Amino acid sequence: MNALWLENQQLRFRQDVPLPVRPDEALVKVRLAGVCGTDLEMVKGYYPFTGILGHEFVGEVVQVDDLHPEWLGRRVVGEINVTCGQCAQCQDGRPTHCENRTVLGILGRDGVFAEYVSLPLKNLHPVPDAVSDEAAVFTEPLAAALEIQQQVQIRPTDRILLVGAGRLGQLIAQTLALTGADLHVVARHPLQKQLLAARGIRVIEEEQVQAWRYDVVVEATGSPSGFDLARKAVRPRGTFVLKSTYKGALTLNLSPLVVDEITLLGSRCGPFAPALRLLEKKEVDPTVLIAAQFGLKEGLQAFAQAEERGMLKVLLRPE
Repeated sequence: MNALWLENQQLRFRQDVPLPVRPDEALVKVRLAGVCGTDLEMVKGYYPFTGILGHEFVGEVVQVDDLHPEWLGRRVVGEINVTCGQCAQCQDGRPTHCENRTVLGILGRDGVFAEYVSLPLKNLHPVPDAVSDEAAVFTEPLAAALEIQQQVQIRPTDRILLVGAGRLGQLIAQTLALTGADLHVVARHPLQKQLLAARGIRVIEEEQVQAWRYDVVVEATGSPSGFDLARKAVRPRGTFVLKSTYKGALTLNLSPLVVDEITLLGSRCGPFAPALRLLEKKEVDPTVLIAAQFGLKEGLQAFAQAEERGMLKVLLRPE
């Protein structure tokens, strides 16, 4: 099959990759896949990986075991962590932190920038008929945005600051806006500001951010300057949510976090079912983030465009 292959931090288009057929998993034909910031960082060496990149997708089940024929032909999205179910983390209800997990296109498992991908049935979620491929491909990052509300009780009386309005930040903003809280978003690029304003979400400039004023602050830039701005904004005994990973070391003074009794919270993967419900009800609209679509053969061009400053979502269509 055709695929985008990463090896030694070099991405290339290949036409000779074997089909990912596994006897205990479903074979899914990829209909549409999304390029995210993690994919871009993987090419730069963020995490050592050889194989097919990509973890955001919508596809169609084309092969499954004889016990589950009802899955054939279904449009699906898939959770990216494939877990063992046996380790202490799985047994204690933390499967996304499975000690033996593989992660789609990131750790020990080929991803979705290919014609086909393999995943266990337990990882798959049927896509409602009312949800287009262009919306469904955002299920994984939308679920990641919703994870914040799984971890933090957001109240309508809360003041919330979101720092960063890129690919993930836009989805975080749309989901937090549904809580009724007083939400402010720091966005740098004109298109980011335009998309937020169109949904009635208040955009502020960096210099307008007040120190010690926000109950919950979400950092979604992945930059030291974004971290510093977010840290300044959170009030004593407030909650500071890190929604970005940082390549290399981040220098920070932990003493103010202790003195101000800040709750520092890492936030990663989230729930797919609520994300699909929001898409079905059209309470969020991720399709406004689509900037370009490419075929797999144009994968290098797609990655180059996704790297451009302020670029939103670039999609790959294997067909």
